[in-house]
Amino acid sequence: MDFLLGTWTAFKSLIRTFTFADLLDVIIVASLIYGFIKLIRETRAEQLVKGLIILIFAWVLAYQLNFRMLSTILDNFFQFSVIALLVVFQPELRRALEHLGRGKIGDYWSLGDIVGNSRIQDKKMKKVIETVSNVCEIFSREKVGALIVFERKTKLGDVIDTGTLVKAIPSKEIIANIFYNKAPLHDGAMIIRDGLVYAGGCILPLTKNEDISTSLGTRHRAAIGISENSDAAVVVVSEETGSISMALNGVLTSNYSEETLKAELEALMLQGNKELPTSVKNILSTLRKVKD
Repeated sequence: MDFLLGTWTAFKSLIRTFTFADLLDVIIVASLIYGFIKLIRETRAEQLVKGLIILIFAWVLAYQLNFRMLSTILDNFFQFSVIALLVVFQPELRRALEHLGRGKIGDYWSLGDIVGNSRIQDKKMKKVIETVSNVCEIFSREKVGALIVFERKTKLGDVIDTGTLVKAIPSKEIIANIFYNKAPLHDGAMIIRDGLVYAGGCILPLTKNEDISTSLGTRHRAAIGISENSDAAVVVVSEETGSISMALNGVLTSNYSEETLKAELEALMLQGNKELPTSVKNILSTLRKVKD
């Protein structure tokens, strides 16, 4: 009874001194914890975290039972745990920083790009999307394998360096020649950048997700792999089945037609489809009126 009364008194005291800053602090910490859980969920890091929790439990238990040797070993282990965690969780930490860097906050730092280039870029990108969608439909009927990466916010310069620069205006003929089965570039990926067929024959990292179906070949695994490491939209045409698929954020969706592929790519790639904050909309509206 005394314990309950003491707890209630401590709780009331906490409520009286609780400020808006404390609430904000709790929300930020809760968001960080949620983000960490979301980041490691369904990855190999999840198993590592479970192992770490077991070690912490063993460490507490060793102290309670006065196991001196085990306590000493675990003490020494946890002294270097920060460095060990940085090494072990390096892929997850890198992915988290990349997600932060391409977040919505960074989208509105430069109004010049929004005002001056969005319409021009959208016009170029629409042509690319229309061409790619049409070619993929042809590839699907004829069962020609293809792997096409649409670069978005995350720059893929390191991937481009593994292939051959093309920098060509997109056309059915160019894309068909790149993926012709006797062409030297057909085994790699084609990179779309700034409305151009930028490079071909590029090597992509394969996914390390062990839950991926064994029926998926190297093309699909490479598509998932690059989508895990960047925000790229990756289109895959299966050489075996002719199925058109897209990988985005580590998730592969299949059975696209020319129309559905085109609609999906336009929703992802066209800047005009992205919702702008009210403040930016007001600025753009004022600029248009001044121009008129």
